Amino acid sequence: MSVSTSRPSSAAGRASAADRPVVLVPPAESWHAEKQPGHPLLGALSPSRASDFTTCPLLYRFRTIDRLPEPTSAAMAKGTLVHSVLEALFDLPPAERILPNAVQLLPESWAQLLADEPELAAVVNAGPDPATPAEEAAWLRQAEPLLATYFAMEDPRLLQPAHRELHVECVLPEGPVLRGFVDRVDIADHAGVRIVDYKTGRAPGPRYEQKAMFQLRFYALVVWRMTGALPRMLQLTYLGSGDFLRLAPEADDLRTFELKVRRLWESIVAISETGEWQPRPGGHCRWCSFTSLCPAQGGQLPARASARGRIQPGQVASAHD
Repeated sequence: MSVSTSRPSSAAGRASAADRPVVLVPPAESWHAEKQPGHPLLGALSPSRASDFTTCPLLYRFRTIDRLPEPTSAAMAKGTLVHSVLEALFDLPPAERILPNAVQLLPESWAQLLADEPELAAVVNAGPDPATPAEEAAWLRQAEPLLATYFAMEDPRLLQPAHRELHVECVLPEGPVLRGFVDRVDIADHAGVRIVDYKTGRAPGPRYEQKAMFQLRFYALVVWRMTGALPRMLQLTYLGSGDFLRLAPEADDLRTFELKVRRLWESIVAISETGEWQPRPGGHCRWCSFTSLCPAQGGQLPARASARGRIQPGQVASAHD
């Protein structure tokens, strides 16, 4: 199944009523997912945790089992802010979903993020004193070009998302709990289900497009198993470059992907039973928060290494993403 990259076009999506296929839309109640406990040590499998394991098993252990804290980068904080604004944008009446109003949402959205995660303030001012109003305003202005790009790509006045920041989850038979949060789900009688994810970076080159689409294939599989509806379109929206990356999944494609996810989970469980979470050095090490704990980088593993990553007698692991 090929992935296509495109720039916005005013002609995109135009079709006569006769050309539009009839698509069954899943009932509203099928979109509600109850959180399941998952594996007693490993919890559920999400796209980010799957990516961690394929990148470096030791990174997976640090984030999933040890749950070590990590500093938030300015880029990550900006991405979270833009996602928050785009979610809040659709609370406005359609006619009010314009760029100036989106920009006005930045201070309120940032204040809410700080209330939930006060440590984010460090990305504005790393010093001991709180950021001044001028420093905070300058920080917020850095997000404005990303919002401007969004409005050049889509007209939110013409959209009415069915779901935003949607928790999706399913349990594969004799397999893991699959879990994630989808930025946006669009549903139309003539077009079916579209899964949309916002990215504040630039679109990848052709060599990396399939890897970039892993996350949305994962969501498509979960939505299919949850609702019985095969998503008709998966869309990555790259605000850093103004590109769309799209894939129209097919049932056979997602069945093959499910087998891949099962094999990945089997590998994770097998390593959890031996505790041999080996590092996998590479270019990604430059951005890793745990180099001081990584033997491949001359660091020393934390105390849990003596337990070889296994649950000890009397220890209870909480379920987590």
